[in-house]
Amino acid sequence: MKNSVKKTIEKIKFALNKRFVIPHGTTLDRVISSLSQSEKLVFWILVLVLILSTLSIFSKVNDSVLVEIKAPGGSFTEGVVGFPRFVNPVLALSDADRDLVSLIYSGLLKATPEGGLIPDLAEGYTVSDDGLVYEFTLKEGVVFHDGEPVTVDDIIFTLDKTLDTTLKSAQRANWDGILTEKINDRTIRFTLARPYAPFLQNTTIGILPKHIWGHVDSKEFPFSEINTSPVGSGPYAVRSVKKNSSDIPETYILTSFKEYALNKPFINKITLRFYQNETDLISAFNKGSIDAVNSISPEAITHIKAERIERTPLPRIFAVFFNQNTAQIFSHIEVRKALNTAVDKGNIVDTVLTGYGTPIDGPIPPLSINRKTAAFPTEENSDRIAEAKDILSRNGWKFDEEVGVWMSSDKEPLRFSVATSNVPELKAVAAILESVWEELGAEVEIKVFEAGNLNQNIIRPREYDALLFGEVIGRELDLFAFWHSSQRNDPGLNIALYANITADALLEKGRTFLNTEQRDETYLKFEEEIKKDIPAIFLYSPDFIYIIPERIQGVSLGSVTTSGDRFLNVHEWFIRTDKVWSIFSE
Repeated sequence: MKNSVKKTIEKIKFALNKRFVIPHGTTLDRVISSLSQSEKLVFWILVLVLILSTLSIFSKVNDSVLVEIKAPGGSFTEGVVGFPRFVNPVLALSDADRDLVSLIYSGLLKATPEGGLIPDLAEGYTVSDDGLVYEFTLKEGVVFHDGEPVTVDDIIFTLDKTLDTTLKSAQRANWDGILTEKINDRTIRFTLARPYAPFLQNTTIGILPKHIWGHVDSKEFPFSEINTSPVGSGPYAVRSVKKNSSDIPETYILTSFKEYALNKPFINKITLRFYQNETDLISAFNKGSIDAVNSISPEAITHIKAERIERTPLPRIFAVFFNQNTAQIFSHIEVRKALNTAVDKGNIVDTVLTGYGTPIDGPIPPLSINRKTAAFPTEENSDRIAEAKDILSRNGWKFDEEVGVWMSSDKEPLRFSVATSNVPELKAVAAILESVWEELGAEVEIKVFEAGNLNQNIIRPREYDALLFGEVIGRELDLFAFWHSSQRNDPGLNIALYANITADALLEKGRTFLNTEQRDETYLKFEEEIKKDIPAIFLYSPDFIYIIPERIQGVSLGSVTTSGDRFLNVHEWFIRTDKVWSIFSE
């Protein structure tokens, strides 16, 4: 065979060399016809090898200059616990409502996973030097899903409904006292009574189309069918809604909106299916009926077949808040310090949250601020109970062997109750605290209440010794309502009844800074005041848990306040990709 190949090549070379030119068709035909059958076979094999080699080289060169880019297409289905009722940014209450609102509606600005804000419907905005006047200009050509233009009239209409006392909107406090003026169809001005840096976050509220809602009376607003057949200007529009026999929406099919202000999303279709409870949700996921789930309890993860779990700390804190007005025992700082020292917060996260949380030692959630040092010390304390006992002993407390509790020098027993909600997670945490503090030598009674009863009859009148409870701090990190002394009584949220002149001044100052570095520096000083006073035992911030398939790329959770925030950059998510030359990827 080798001789045959060699002979064929030599014969072709001789025939071609006689002409000293690149052969044209006639010459090539004459050369090939002069070959024997075996030589022709060899010739065509060589030609095939040449072609394949050339294609291979070309492919490798081509691949070296190709880049992968996002491509439109694909779909996925997600499951949510609860059923939507108010798919309306003014009225939304539940996670089911807010999930749909975040996909269907858009505001002047849009929050980013990194914690910032970017223009959405707005082209841009200006802020006066005194921080009181904000002026926004709408982008040209922004429209609702039905093609009607978005104007300043729609924004004013939305905010009027937000402030309407008949509707009792959860957004009302954000806009109360703010003067709104129409400059023209594309420009709107907001005037504040005093500087308030978190105001910009308020402008992420979704805008209602006045031409659809304008004829609905405020009294009929909550009952309108439009609430479950919404039209917005966000990244996705409603294609269809499937309802059950009770006329309750069970499935929403959404399609990408090509006129969306931040460009048409890459994923073509998102389907949301709603379930009665977590058990039904997990069952549907394990059966393959849905691709993604979120906000499930840490315990439920052990029952789920997850290929990918995304997680991020929520801007929420759980703590035991002391009420020194009701329980004088907590007026002793050594008691508060000893109780705090005894608690292994890392163990609570590992045991109750199965690791899906972050231990904390202050009132600021983990990702809400830029820190130069860790928020929670990582060093191990091998004998917390012994250290806590030493704190009490050094401050004049004696352990009464007969009674089985510590006694102050005034014969005051270390005895108190802890109120909490009838929620599995909180009851489990309460049981750990009770065990630890009784081992320390305190007499502890855990009181569990249903959520409504706890809020109405225990928290609002401040009728508790200590309260195991969670606070949703939010994206804007305004701690005023939670810790300022003016907020100690209902409807304020200062449930530790904390009062500190220095802390008050820092809280007042912190909410005025537009500069995040100045804000962070102020709040870190406030946190140091809290740590010195120990008005509460800070335990943990839970994680937001999102289970999604590997094929969905571009997901960035970052800072998640509510479950709907997982969709902050949904317009950038993608499933499919294409390869193009790098010069076309810009």
